[in-house]
Order: sequence, then C-alpha cells, then structure tokens
Amino acid sequence: MSNMPIHRDQIITHINELLSKHGFDTSNIYDRSCFDLVARKELLLLLMKVLVNVDGFSAAHAQEIKRVARTFFGSPLLVGLKSKKEVLEEDVVYERHGIPVIAPSTLRNIVVEEVYPEIFADRGGYYVEIDGQIVKEMREHHNLSLKDLADQAHVSRETIYKYETGRVRAQPDTAFLLESILNMRITLSVNLFAVPPKENETEVKKGEPRELVDLGFGVINTNRTPFDALAQAEATSRKAEPLITDLEKNRNQKVLRKMATNLNDLSAVIGTDAVFIMENKKAAECIDGIPVVHSWEIGEMKDPAEFLKMLAERRECN
Repeated sequence: MSNMPIHRDQIITHINELLSKHGFDTSNIYDRSCFDLVARKELLLLLMKVLVNVDGFSAAHAQEIKRVARTFFGSPLLVGLKSKKEVLEEDVVYERHGIPVIAPSTLRNIVVEEVYPEIFADRGGYYVEIDGQIVKEMREHHNLSLKDLADQAHVSRETIYKYETGRVRAQPDTAFLLESILNMRITLSVNLFAVPPKENETEVKKGEPRELVDLGFGVINTNRTPFDALAQAEATSRKAEPLITDLEKNRNQKVLRKMATNLNDLSAVIGTDAVFIMENKKAAECIDGIPVVHSWEIGEMKDPAEFLKMLAERRECN
C-alpha cells in the first residue's frame, strides 16, 4: 500500500463511483453537511458521511443525520479509515454517537460481494450476535447436552444456555468454534441499515415556518444540510409525504438557483417533493423547477392536501 496520505475527497469519489457502478442512484457531494452524499437502490436509502478519522464526527452531526434519515426512512452510515491511531478493520462494524461505522473495504464487500459483516466492536473487544434458536436446534440434532457442547467449546454450561436464550453475545473465536462443532452458521449479520428510532416525540412539532406547522405539518429545522427544514404531513392527513423545504431568508436569486440545484438533486434521489417557502409576495411560482409557495398562501389553506396539490401544479413550471 502506498505511504501517500489518503484524502477524504478521494474516498468520497471512490465510494460514489462504487455505488453508481452497482446500481445505486447517487446525489451530488455536499461537503459541509451532516451527510456527504445520498444513495438509493430500490428500497434502501443511505445517508453517508465520509471521514479519514471518524473521531471528527460530532454528536451534533449524528443527531442531525439521524433526524433526516428518520424522516425519509433512510439509514445513516459513517465510512472512515481510522479511529484515533487505529485503522478500522475490514468486515467489522464500529459505532459513533449511535451511527454505524465501517471501513471502505467493508462497504465494498457489501455492495459488490453482498457479504455483510458479523463482527462488531464494543468496549472490551470484538463480538458477534448468535442465533440462539439455531444453536439449540443443532445441539439437540447432534444429541448433545448443554454440558457436552460447553465442554467442546471450552465454555461453561451456563454460557451455552445464555447463548441459546439470547442473553449474551459471544467473542468471534468462540462463535466460530461452535459453528465448527455444530456444522452450521450460527452468527447473525450486523444490521447496518436500520432506520434510527425516534428520540424525541416532539421534535417535528416546533419548527419553522409556523404556517406549515399550523396547517398540520411536522417541521424539523436543520443546520447542517443543503436545505433549511424538513416537513411531513401528520399521519392523519390524506397524504403523509415528506418534503424538503428551503426558506428564502432574503437570499438573492443566484443563491436561490444554487439551492434549487441541490433540491432537485436530493429530491430525485430520495424520491420526495421539494419546495421553497417565501415570505415576500414575489410573482415567481417556481425557481428552476422547484415550486415556490408564499407564506400568505399557506395561511389561506385548509389542510396539507391543499398544499401538496399546489406543489403538484407548480412542479413543472419554468
């Protein structure tokens, strides 16, 4: 391996090429965001952050990427080369602020070979999760008692019982020895692509603009994304579709057009609507294909369905 330092931009470019080559739709690269790129393949939506040293990933970035991922039923993923001075190992899953962390080689194995990691790092070392039901079935199939299997695996009878009842995780060497004895795979792949659970039930109720909230949307304002806010109609409405919104904030036309490029890119990959919310009464109904809705118009609407209908009418304007 070359001793030349590897730059983050190189890793991002390689990952983008890898995903594109293997059937993913990928977004532009967003350098100053809580995610660097978004990628979709069928039902899998990834929000990816790439760092050389993953210790630079802050709790604030983690919180924001999880909020975005929850809204769009996506999976946040951090890809990096090292933590502190230790190189991240291939086919091992690490964790930072509740976000799974893997090396680029692990991502390649998943995308190209469909080989998913089974080992995860935690305090005290490396571990695997065991399918306890399989262990019990195969032990009984081989006519082994708990003690018989424990003696062969060099662990206690109580440990085997805990494996079978799902009470403890195992060290990789022990798990692989058990697989050899039982002649069956007993380890579970790490679930890298889970949608983050909701952490704050009120997080989508206190955003801006208030006009959207009053209309029946949950709104999450963001600070580290290429947009200003996320909005989602409440589950009781006719169409609970997430929206990517950008608030005008007195931005000039050049800035708004650049934002429209980002919104078009992200909405195409994520598969959702994007919209500009403007406070002034300019005549524009769209900016480069992104619908524009004015605050005063929202104030005259009765429900989210009326808002979404207006977006549909203005989506194809020039």
